[in-house]
Amino acid sequence: MISRSWTRHLAKSRVRPLVRALHVSRSSYRNDVKTGKTLCGSYPVIDHKYDAVVVGAGGAGLRAAFGLAEQGYQTACISKLFPTRSHTVAAQGGINAALGNMEPDNWVWHMYDTVKGSDWLGDQDAIAYMTEEAPKAVIELENYGMPFSRTSDGKIYQRAFGGQSYNFGEGGQAHRCCCVADRTGHSLLHTLYGQSLRYDASYFTEYFATDLLMHNGRCLGVLALCLEDGTLHRFQANHTVLALGGYGRTYFSSTSAHSCTGDGTGIAARAGVPNQDMEFVQFHPTGIYGAGCLMTEGCRGEGGFLVNSEGEKFMERYAPKARDLASRDVVSRAITIEIRDGKGCGPNKDYIHLQLHHLPPEQLHSRLPGISETALIFGGVDITKEPIPVLPTVHYNMGGTPTNYKGEVVTLNSDGEDVVVPGLYAAGEGASASVHGANRLGANSLLDLVIFGRSCANTIASKSKPGDKLPELPENAGEESVANIDQLLNSKGDIPTAVLRDRMQKAMQSNAAVFRTGPVLREGIQKLEGVYSDMKHIKVFDKSLIWNTDLVETLELQNLMINSMQTIVGAEAREESRGAHAREDFKDRVDEYDYTKPLEGQRKLEFNEHWRKHTLAFSDKSGKVTLKYRPVIDTPLDEKKCPHVPPKPRVY
Repeated sequence: MISRSWTRHLAKSRVRPLVRALHVSRSSYRNDVKTGKTLCGSYPVIDHKYDAVVVGAGGAGLRAAFGLAEQGYQTACISKLFPTRSHTVAAQGGINAALGNMEPDNWVWHMYDTVKGSDWLGDQDAIAYMTEEAPKAVIELENYGMPFSRTSDGKIYQRAFGGQSYNFGEGGQAHRCCCVADRTGHSLLHTLYGQSLRYDASYFTEYFATDLLMHNGRCLGVLALCLEDGTLHRFQANHTVLALGGYGRTYFSSTSAHSCTGDGTGIAARAGVPNQDMEFVQFHPTGIYGAGCLMTEGCRGEGGFLVNSEGEKFMERYAPKARDLASRDVVSRAITIEIRDGKGCGPNKDYIHLQLHHLPPEQLHSRLPGISETALIFGGVDITKEPIPVLPTVHYNMGGTPTNYKGEVVTLNSDGEDVVVPGLYAAGEGASASVHGANRLGANSLLDLVIFGRSCANTIASKSKPGDKLPELPENAGEESVANIDQLLNSKGDIPTAVLRDRMQKAMQSNAAVFRTGPVLREGIQKLEGVYSDMKHIKVFDKSLIWNTDLVETLELQNLMINSMQTIVGAEAREESRGAHAREDFKDRVDEYDYTKPLEGQRKLEFNEHWRKHTLAFSDKSGKVTLKYRPVIDTPLDEKKCPHVPPKPRVY
């Protein structure tokens, strides 16, 4: 409680205490709440009205939420987790920005590296926007209080990271990755959450978003289930931002938290919105063998390297210039090939060693303290004395709900042209801007979060005003979603959710792995179709609505199934190898020209003849996936500042 003397002091001064609304229980609803309505006959629903609603409270969601509240928008932020438990907290390595604190740097070089890393599937307008804004975003985070690691002269420390170079690939390894030791995501998330509490945004914590509220092609908000008391809530808003993260848990072994179930891409697909480039799944080269825990790329950025059973630094054969700091897809494939060739380590020769014990212990303690602890707990390894057993592990999803660089969700009209979905935005791993294309560079993900979370807020502010009239919400909005919950609770099935989830994850792990072939992918599609068919026999044991984790895991499985089907169907259709998508039966990248040869005299392939295009996956209620395609955007926002990066062979 504030003392009376302190209250009198505030009254006399110009200082005003900051006001915020943190909603964690039913007792703190706003005045605009309306009750008394029911859906599906017997399910009461509580209605809320806001200018904007942000779904997800990781890095992208928090940056969007307080960016909107800062500009006067009545904003609700809905999250199934407490904000600081969001998966952003697990990011280790850092955040890229061309600050030039170690050597002279230029954001145009950062853009070049990102386009190259995407294997020329990234949209160059969005990439140019992200890389130009990167230095300002990092300085903004520093001003918010993010405790970056420092150089001896007090500047933000920047480490080497994979795929980063100077002077358009000709100037050697770049030091562009700003970090907080090896806990950068943890620091960033707590910094953003602390900053968000300065503003009057309403946080609905432990609310599970079940579906978008759509009417005549426009998004009007979202329906959510309060996990604490089982109540259903309709959040009506002019603007809805999806920031729910990736779908790493479609796989059996993943660095992703168990909460990474593709909820945003799942609810978008059910609303008729496509998801883009879902077949591009990044395998991080260094997950701890057996546990899958992430060993950051920062290990190699600090001077670590990979060795096979013969003690050979084998990356010199696969990437002569970048070696261990080649892009992640290149390193993951190299490790897989070494193991296939019988050069793996251990009694079964099924992993590779990551060596750090040649580095000074004080460097490991100051720059990689979390890695030291994680390797000891999950690998039983003292990194100052012995190598870490590692294996490529699912880590990141390049695909997501398609957006432009402003954060607006886009789809195709009847003429195959891009159109904005009114009222709907997306940012973070669950979105596809597309700045990552076929492969994300390390330390570009945290950058993606803050840049496009802020972009969503700025776009909304540029096209509307706080307090704008809300469109009419149909009386039965959300009824289909509630009917799904009712059906699950009353199902007479006999298959537990965990059994079907295990079948799905193992099918994805074995049939859509680092290397892929048509027959294996088609077998995986058949397996997943079998899981989809058995979903009607699912059994939810808990029949209540209060803290029903069985029900929530089943709703998450429905989202995971949409994501997995779109991933594997898109992978089977894409008959080429590009970035993280490596087909052993189609080993070449198929562009509009053969860029390994002089262009003169070549015929430009038609759109339907090449694969340098984005996949758009649409799902129906049965799980069937329909694919369409849209062109890659090759033109930067301002070619005077930053020229177009033409495709060429991608070598490191």
